[in-house]
Amino acid sequence: MTRQISIAGRKIGAASPPYVIAEMSANHNGSIEAAFRIIEEAKRAGADAVKIQTYRPDTITLNSTLPDFQIRGGLWAGRTLYELYTWAHTPWEWHEQLFEHARKIGITLFSSPFDNTAVDLLEDLNAPAYKIASFEAIDLQLIKYAASTGKPMIISTGMADAEEIAEAVEAARSGGCQQLALLHCVSGYPAPAEDYNLRTIPDMITRFGCVTGLSDHTLDNTTAIASIALGAALIEKHFTLDRSAKGPDDSFSLEPAELRALCQASKTAWSAIGNIDYGRKSSEQGNVMFRRSLYFVRPLKAGDAITADDIRSVRPGFGAPPKFYERLIGKRVLRDVAACTPVLIEHIQDFS
Repeated sequence: MTRQISIAGRKIGAASPPYVIAEMSANHNGSIEAAFRIIEEAKRAGADAVKIQTYRPDTITLNSTLPDFQIRGGLWAGRTLYELYTWAHTPWEWHEQLFEHARKIGITLFSSPFDNTAVDLLEDLNAPAYKIASFEAIDLQLIKYAASTGKPMIISTGMADAEEIAEAVEAARSGGCQQLALLHCVSGYPAPAEDYNLRTIPDMITRFGCVTGLSDHTLDNTTAIASIALGAALIEKHFTLDRSAKGPDDSFSLEPAELRALCQASKTAWSAIGNIDYGRKSSEQGNVMFRRSLYFVRPLKAGDAITADDIRSVRPGFGAPPKFYERLIGKRVLRDVAACTPVLIEHIQDFS
């Protein structure tokens, strides 16, 4: 069972902070300069990686106006699939420049290939990993081809049932993938938080034996942060420079300040989860004095027996624990004690 993978030297798994992926998708809106800025802003926000998508309209669909190819409802209603992907795709001639820019500023860039020729292009560019999009999770041939590169692979599981996920995992494994991660996903754009059923994440970890994360299409960061408590080791969110820019994916994407908040909060959440530990924490040490303990409220002479009127449970916490109160009644003190001084076990006769 794979409990850790590594992309470009960054370990990803339960023992490492969440790996945050800023999905550029179509948010460059046809401008390579905007694409450069998205990469730069993702780096500035603290994301671990930027992901792009590698397809041309003719590698992902057919140029047809027949009813099957018409989009009805949702953000892209009224367009054909070919029109949508012409509008949304990242030109292949940009890819080399985008990879070079990411390497120059020190952030990982990888992509979702949508056919074998896209894998070939990305291999030529030495892409460090591959992401299979939710809509392609049932394309087992594509998964096997990408797996044959030996690179780490992430498979998004939106719309896939448990059987289809198992088939995708088997295709990746049989194709040669040794480092596989899954992303729990809801393929709604945007998706309501109540559709996410985040309790699925620990079940996926157990059922499929893979590092597991979340591809989050909700409009804020709450769902993503909550997923970390349930074991999500990767978080993917769509990222844009301006949510009002009216591009194909802008309206359900994070802006720079929100991505920065996600990167910070995800690390805080992961740190807070920590390990099973019932011991006293470093931040508590100075507050021990505010716990209750047993104090003498009247002076006693050596050899006097302690009565219920002689001791009380009070703050601060420098005396014996209050759980010893009943056992101390009737015991004798070995030395003179003053009022308002702590009860110390070593000063009590025959107390073990």
